[in-house]
Amino acid sequence: MSPMKTFMAKGASKNAPATVEPKWLLVDADDKVVGRLASEIAVILMGKHRPTYTPHVDTGDFVVVVNCEKIKFTGKKWEQKTYAWYTGYPRQRTIAAADRLERKPDMILREAVRRMLPKNKLGRAMLAKLKIYAGPSHPHQAQQPEPTDLASKA
Repeated sequence: MSPMKTFMAKGASKNAPATVEPKWLLVDADDKVVGRLASEIAVILMGKHRPTYTPHVDTGDFVVVVNCEKIKFTGKKWEQKTYAWYTGYPRQRTIAAADRLERKPDMILREAVRRMLPKNKLGRAMLAKLKIYAGPSHPHQAQQPEPTDLASKA
């Protein structure tokens, strides 16, 4: 009697194609809470929603997010939450979440998702599969993304 075999997905190489074909998902971020939506997007980008999940292979799907300027925070986070970054000069720059929404609405969701992904080359490849747009339109019609309802309180 032979032991059971564990399935391990293979990434694409120049000799063989990948064993997992990525899908394209369309998410409407209108009136969704940032953290709840970001955690579900991170799971899809990593591929943990599939039974063929393999930690060292990018088995996730592409995610297209529209209407990201209509996301929301709970509580007083619009006034109290700040984003900080280092410019190279002797100090940190900071900006409030409400100001970030006016200037770069896609960066709020992108940063939330990025911090939930692995901090290595694989995580950067997963984040490249996230496409975020402020308005209701996107240039990925040719990929035929299927609409998905994430972070709903159903």
